[in-house]
Amino acid sequence: MPRLIRLTAAVLLLALGGVARAQAPAASATVELREVDDVYAADAVIESVRQATVSAQIAGQLTQLYVDAGDRVKRGQLLARIDTREADAQVATAGAQVARAEAALAQAQLEHDRTKSLVAQNFVSHAALDKADADLKTARAALDAARAGTSQAAAGRSFAELRAPIDGVVSRRLIELGELATPGRGVIEIHDPAALRAVGTIPQFVLPRASRVDQADIELPSIGKRVKAARVTVLPAADPRLLSTQVRADLPAAAPAGIVPGTAAKVLVPTGRSRKLVVPAAAVVRRSELTAVYVLADGARQLRQVRVGNRVSDDAVEVLAGLAAGERVALDPTAGRGPI
Repeated sequence: MPRLIRLTAAVLLLALGGVARAQAPAASATVELREVDDVYAADAVIESVRQATVSAQIAGQLTQLYVDAGDRVKRGQLLARIDTREADAQVATAGAQVARAEAALAQAQLEHDRTKSLVAQNFVSHAALDKADADLKTARAALDAARAGTSQAAAGRSFAELRAPIDGVVSRRLIELGELATPGRGVIEIHDPAALRAVGTIPQFVLPRASRVDQADIELPSIGKRVKAARVTVLPAADPRLLSTQVRADLPAAAPAGIVPGTAAKVLVPTGRSRKLVVPAAAVVRRSELTAVYVLADGARQLRQVRVGNRVSDDAVEVLAGLAAGERVALDPTAGRGPI
């Protein structure tokens, strides 16, 4: 008999515990109309504010590469070297031309001095002195040209060394060892990861409402974050082919980790204010192609498909269809459906 009493008490405790759990209030929120900013979500791509493509200025085979993608570099650092045999030959040729011009100048100076002495003794006419003067000036000009050629050849020789124009990180190598570098062909791309921005386009019908925008949000879907732009610039000219205008939104100095040039983003440009139906972002469930919320009604959770728009704040999202103002939704959708 005592054993039966103990079993009955245990069953009652379990039942009471179940009732207590069932009656525990569920975390919920009310769908409401709220005055929020109207925004245009411009598709954008992250790029570096400071970036450079180091290109070859002379033709030649790429003989050495000192950096690879991901390496940090300093301004002026040697990145690569191009075969200098042709440039060395040009420097040697220019040097030989300088020596030849110097010898010609020395000879012209001697002829000028000799002719001047003969004119003073009336052995030759003044016409001979005029010719000697002209020859001397020609020799001096030839020497100046040869020296300029030497400077030009030396400058060309220096172009065989490719150096970093900015501090930053190597984005990628555009050619490999042994390939032919030609003037204007990119060799290495560099970007500064400390200064990034999102670059998107605004269609012309939105431009009148966004041309004086001085603030915007940047949405980063890859990491599920949204940040305030440090600076927003709407370019003053439109692209006649795309009928759109470029917008640039600078990321803050303390940009989230994992954001690199080429990352997809959205620039949320304010275009006014209006009343919209909003729901807490924590209440939205996304499962494959389904976007839904758990509506609390009739003492149970009911999964209901909804269509949502842009985030209107860090913790709320616009509801386009599927809900009405005043309905309650669960803030813990992972608890699933069933009684509240």
